[in-house]
Amino acid sequence: MITEQQYRRLMKEYQKSGQVGRAALKASMDRKTAARYIARGQGPEVREARWWRTRQDPLKAVWPEAERWLGRAPELEAKALFEHLLAARPDEISARSLRTFYQRVAQWKREHGAPREVFFPQAREPGRCIQLDWTYANDLSVKIAGAAFPHLLCHAVLPYSNWEWAVPCRSESFLSLKAGLSAALWELGGVPEQLQTDQSSTATHPLRRGARERGFNPEYLAFCAHVGIAARTINKASPQENGDVESAHGHLKRRLEAHLTLRGSRDFDCEADYAAFVAQVCRGANGLRQAKVAAEIALLKPLPATRYPEAEEMAVRVSSFSTARVKNCAYSLPSQLIGAMVTAQVTESEVAFVHAGREVARYRRRRGQEPAIDYRHVIHSLVRKPGAFAGYIYREELFPRPVFRQAYDRLKQADEKRCDAVYVRVLAVAAEAGEEPVADALGTLLRAGTVPDEDAVRARLAAPTAAPPAMARFEPELHGYDQLLEVGA
Repeated sequence: MITEQQYRRLMKEYQKSGQVGRAALKASMDRKTAARYIARGQGPEVREARWWRTRQDPLKAVWPEAERWLGRAPELEAKALFEHLLAARPDEISARSLRTFYQRVAQWKREHGAPREVFFPQAREPGRCIQLDWTYANDLSVKIAGAAFPHLLCHAVLPYSNWEWAVPCRSESFLSLKAGLSAALWELGGVPEQLQTDQSSTATHPLRRGARERGFNPEYLAFCAHVGIAARTINKASPQENGDVESAHGHLKRRLEAHLTLRGSRDFDCEADYAAFVAQVCRGANGLRQAKVAAEIALLKPLPATRYPEAEEMAVRVSSFSTARVKNCAYSLPSQLIGAMVTAQVTESEVAFVHAGREVARYRRRRGQEPAIDYRHVIHSLVRKPGAFAGYIYREELFPRPVFRQAYDRLKQADEKRCDAVYVRVLAVAAEAGEEPVADALGTLLRAGTVPDEDAVRARLAAPTAAPPAMARFEPELHGYDQLLEVGA
């Protein structure tokens, strides 16, 4: 007897091709067996009915009541109904009859149940459409420089050939859409006729509660016009209409999981290295689809001369705190720019600030309301007003490395009243002489048990560096090798 999974595969392949032999091969069964099940139109769980019984019907006492329940609520699950009958009439039904009850309910639903949803296989034309969607990839447990990397994958798929491309991103945003689709099209080397997305993302549609229809964002339409692709969306709450990319999500993540296992580590030095890894996995999968991919490429439109700008630009004013807010996060800037308007160039991973045509600061993009404060921008004022350090709302950002925090704790142990003033002067030395050498000096002082104040740090920086010990020149002795050669001869 075949399994229910084999039967479903058989019927699916037969509906697609209309060939019994091909469907039997796909379902891993004999052609005669396949022909018999196709003719019956029933799966293996429905056995051919006998006109006699080999045993007494174990459901005789309760089946009339079960039928009444199914008539009133056909959506009832067989297991829930069986549990209800078993609890209500324990003397008339046995727990061992569960499988028989399943079969009886399934047969009843085929004969008397409501019509079931029908799925309609669609004809896919080469070069016509590319589907794009996001999928969470936190289950891959990827790390960047030892830290957990929560992220999504912006995933694009060509339905005809199943060619795919994915780009790691931090959010389901228009920025990640631009980066993901641009990367996919330039890797593909051409542009399909249509870009198909769902309606759930604000990357493509404005958020309007209660609206019956959602139009496209003007920025999204401008991007599509630049690329030369028509924007298309599926119906609301109908993810099956984007079924190719939805289905490909699972396959892609299983493939990435396997390659991460083969790699032997899930830790990458930087996000660019991880993106290159994902690209390599996608290229490997696409290499198995060359015949259909070639048919698609032949029908694609040419790429535009230039890529659409992937950075979003916005004008922001530098506050009296020497910070500018970008997407609800505070970023510090040189205090000389207080009151000035600067241009923030925002990408998925970075925020760069430009003033008068010159870049004045660049940060890794923060999420939520996490601040990004560079102590070099505020330290000169903090040295004059050290009392502000204790209550500064961005105080934790002024410990650029763990050793600075350890130094502050040591200063607090030595003199709690003056520790803030002493620490900000140490931080001023770091801004003046460089963070790396000051960090090394602090580590040396802490290991030696010395209070790491400004004078101690400057003295350590001024101390001459010990020269490496001289090593005698190595002179190889070849006489021993001559003796070995003589013995071998």
